[in-house]
Amino acid sequence: MTISLPLDAVSGESSTRRALSDISLAVAKSKKIIVVTGAGISCSCGIPDFRSSDGLYSLVKQRYPDIVLKGRDLFDASLFRNSASTSVFYTFISQLKRSIDAATPAPTHRFIQTLDAKHKLVRSYTQNIDGLEERIGLRGSSSQQAKTNGKKKSKLKIKEVRNVQLHGDIHRVRCTLCSAEMPCTEEHLHAFENGKAPNCPECTSRSEARVARSARALKIGTLRPAIVLYDEPHPLGDDIGTIQTMDIARKPDMLIIMGTSLKVHGLKKLVKDFAKVVHATGTGTTPSGTPKVQKSWQGKVIFVNKTPPGSEWSDIIDCHVAGETDAWVDKVLEDWKKMRPSDWEIQQTLDHTDESNGFKAVKETTTKTKGKAAPKWNMNVENVPPEDPFFSQPASPSKKPVSVPSSPSKRRQSVSHYSDVESSPRKRRDIARIADGMDRLDMSDRCKLFADATNAAKNAGGDDLLMGELQPPKAKVRRASASVVSREYKPRPRNIAKSRVEMWVEIPKPSIHSRL
Repeated sequence: MTISLPLDAVSGESSTRRALSDISLAVAKSKKIIVVTGAGISCSCGIPDFRSSDGLYSLVKQRYPDIVLKGRDLFDASLFRNSASTSVFYTFISQLKRSIDAATPAPTHRFIQTLDAKHKLVRSYTQNIDGLEERIGLRGSSSQQAKTNGKKKSKLKIKEVRNVQLHGDIHRVRCTLCSAEMPCTEEHLHAFENGKAPNCPECTSRSEARVARSARALKIGTLRPAIVLYDEPHPLGDDIGTIQTMDIARKPDMLIIMGTSLKVHGLKKLVKDFAKVVHATGTGTTPSGTPKVQKSWQGKVIFVNKTPPGSEWSDIIDCHVAGETDAWVDKVLEDWKKMRPSDWEIQQTLDHTDESNGFKAVKETTTKTKGKAAPKWNMNVENVPPEDPFFSQPASPSKKPVSVPSSPSKRRQSVSHYSDVESSPRKRRDIARIADGMDRLDMSDRCKLFADATNAAKNAGGDDLLMGELQPPKAKVRRASASVVSREYKPRPRNIAKSRVEMWVEIPKPSIHSRL
């Protein structure tokens, strides 16, 4: 059910004010917004309307009083069937083009550009042919910069198109024969004002080239405004369909419709497709199987127009804001800045200090991209070990000192982590202290157990070996005292080894008498 909210009653009922504030908050919190606009957003730009006493229809009737044409007939493809209606169309378009050239973008156009600058705009779709979105930085689908250049049929650069022009662009002309497009110049406008169509320069040059080589001349087409009329296929219809499919796949969470009566069949289908995806935003199930709860600001379809929508939109449009689009966007921006001031902060850095008045001057800077840049590797150097981060070098003016990593995870892991060089500072100190103590110990008497036992047995006498088992003496253990490891004591060189003493024992053979 569509809820109607009068914009001029903001200071009235509290429920209306609260509902309008909720819509402003939804715009501020949404991240993927689709905008669809019509002729209503350009009424405040200085472009005269069609049906007023001084409108464009009245100017056409003054010049062609005998021809009866309705407003819709001036944008219908059937007017090209006879020369009289075609002349009326060209005169009408020339007056409209001059009015658009003198117009300036409205606050609604700048609001759409703000959504794009805040990275909230998925894309803008418009029925307008004035191209005012292009002036504020939203590249249109009819722009030459958004098309590929080549011998084949030009295609759109989808990523560069920010505003899809559903009905073409009045600032360009197209050949009725070869479909060549070019900017609309003053020469073209002068011909249109007289009810005539200029010849296509592309067809003329090809025909003259054939005549120069004695070939048959080609048919020359005429130029017409590059706008799409009713019951006429769009030259970029396939590309626009691809763009719409991509935007639906991005799952937008809000749809804003402004300044259109939603009467054109193609636009009605486009709006319904987007509204279906928007309403499904935030729904579904979690990986555990529980259903998701849609947030209060998600999945909103907002319609801003003076006249309410028809009954067929009751289940599609959630809120209808009755009023001017410029007044509504001003209120949304005002509420947005109050509710979320952090979205409007500008990052600044210190530039210099003015000592005369004590104030610091700052300058605006852009935010740098997060992440570390990949290190540059010299391909001409091979098998060169990296520098040791713990090797201290004297500071020199040409080279900066090597900084020691602050944690083990940042150290070079090219060798084993048990290395004494790459260990922690405390471990290196302990290793150095132990090595210094070992050098001060007296290791001259260190020998094998069997050598000491054999020497002891030789000193005691050889008869003990015949009478029974040899009882080896207890090993002497010398403990290092404080005096041993003192600095005054000079230990013996470690490379002098004590000579080992060998002993031979002769065992007599048993005699015959001993057996008896």
